[in-house]
Amino acid sequence: MDEIKKEKLKTGYTTGTCATAAAKAGILAIISQKDIDKVDVKLPKGNFIKIPINSCEFEQTKAICSVIKNGGDDPDVTHGAEIIVEVSFTDKINEIEIDGGKGVGIVTKPGLGLEINKPAINPVPKKMINENLREVSQEILSEKGIRVIISVPKGKELGPKTDNPRIGILNGISILGTSGIVIPFSTASYAASIRQNLDVAIAMGNDTVVLTTGGRSEDFAKNIVDLPDHCFIQMGDFSGYTLQQCAKKSIKKAYVVGFIGKLAKMAAGVKQTHVKGSKVDMNFLADIARKCNASLDITEKIKNANTARHVSEIIKEGKISGFFEEICNETHKHMKKHSEGKVPLDVILFDFDGDILARKSE
Repeated sequence: MDEIKKEKLKTGYTTGTCATAAAKAGILAIISQKDIDKVDVKLPKGNFIKIPINSCEFEQTKAICSVIKNGGDDPDVTHGAEIIVEVSFTDKINEIEIDGGKGVGIVTKPGLGLEINKPAINPVPKKMINENLREVSQEILSEKGIRVIISVPKGKELGPKTDNPRIGILNGISILGTSGIVIPFSTASYAASIRQNLDVAIAMGNDTVVLTTGGRSEDFAKNIVDLPDHCFIQMGDFSGYTLQQCAKKSIKKAYVVGFIGKLAKMAAGVKQTHVKGSKVDMNFLADIARKCNASLDITEKIKNANTARHVSEIIKEGKISGFFEEICNETHKHMKKHSEGKVPLDVILFDFDGDILARKSE
């Protein structure tokens, strides 16, 4: 059995959590007319995380606070960046407006699930900010609205070091996060946690596991697969490695669950699917569409698509049948190779609302 380091990987917090903490600190500073040095932020699943506030300036009706991004054991280029939030009041009673300032990228291409020509602030961070502010601002919101402007002083400089320019987010970084915390997917040490998770499932008497690409796909998988929590393993970007370990540890069945972006990479035979380590092969997806009798016009659109999600939209609009099934079939084929055919597989492709687009089992 593999020797596993017992130290716990350090989690960090997302840019969305940083922005939420700074916004909450700003409102609390206005209410109390005092410096705020830390706040408890409510995360999407209802748990709380304490975030230190880097700077706090306030007046009677306005505040500017900042938080330093901490990536934990998975530091990306935004690790150490200052996320600044200005909060002020508006005449729009009970409304919270959230906008991007300097250093927050602008969306210029489709396929991201965000509005074009608007700041790259994802829905989950917006919801987090909204919920956290409403918890402490009920009295204020009964008489006025709150405006939140997020800025990142080094955002324009950091943006080109991320995958943002390729997917059409320009002049800054994105305000991201689905769980609020950063789990260290891209570190070598994450491999140890995968082995450990498998060992826990086996030790608990389970030989079936659900391998997901992240927290959101795990949540959706839990709606359709009835297994204990310890059987759900976030393999992150290490799909090939995880299947090899499943075979080594004699797992009897593995569900492989994810969205179009990761599964498109797995289907193309990519073992390590980190966004910076590999790109979605649009020619490969166009070939699959061609096999499904897509027109030349649609295959050209796919070749020029911005993201795998964009491809998904093109396929749905074109009513191309069989495409998502082929993605599952190809993913199944490659994952089976990684496990040397020793682990029966059930590959499930979700859409972004948690509905099953396609499925391939033994």
